[in-house]
Amino acid sequence: MASGTIERSWFTPIDAYCERLDPSFWSEPVNALTNGAFLAAGIAAYLMLRDRRDWPALLLVGLTFLIGAGSFLFHTFANRWSALADVVPIGIFILVYFFLAMRRFLGLSLVGAVVATIGFQGGSVLITWIWRNAIVTPLGFDPINGSAGYLPALIAIVGVGLAAWPRDPATARRLCLAGGVFMLSLACRALDARICGAVPLGSHFLWHLLNGTLLFLLMRAAIIRGRGTTVGSGRAVKA
Repeated sequence: MASGTIERSWFTPIDAYCERLDPSFWSEPVNALTNGAFLAAGIAAYLMLRDRRDWPALLLVGLTFLIGAGSFLFHTFANRWSALADVVPIGIFILVYFFLAMRRFLGLSLVGAVVATIGFQGGSVLITWIWRNAIVTPLGFDPINGSAGYLPALIAIVGVGLAAWPRDPATARRLCLAGGVFMLSLACRALDARICGAVPLGSHFLWHLLNGTLLFLLMRAAIIRGRGTTVGSGRAVKA
């Protein structure tokens, strides 16, 4: 009885986007195929490395491929287990990138970067909780269509960009550009559920295309910064 309940829960269909009209595998072809943007981003970032052993950047490239694969699974199988395959790589990418940003862009020590990353994760949970209880519950609906979990990442990208400006304006501009792209992608994700009547395809596919661009811009900023610096002892030193 228990195993049957578990099976039903993990394989329960999820209909979350305009394009999906039934539970079949290929009911979201555009949403599924536009995950190619993540593969393109990963390939482009890998080519930038040019055989350099930048292990943190290579890890981000690998996670980008996993993001594309996980999102493809979700937009084809569209159930609880594939939803997990979708969100877990994204969450790991965010934490890895934040840690790398603390080290590579702001020059924090290893301990400082770990503490900052833990604090960021705690703040992310708090922001999501506040949004759900202070905004969604009183209104009776979510104005940003379940995107609250991405708000801390947006704040972090812009915040780190501004913090890096005095010491590295070029990196700061790259991060702020990425933040601008992220704002557009979040808007497309939020709009999807509200435009189904007028635009049956929805706008979620734009979230994929813009997020592929976003991840490339973030990896590009980290790779370029890594070419000119090595980070150690709590500060960035010219290589």
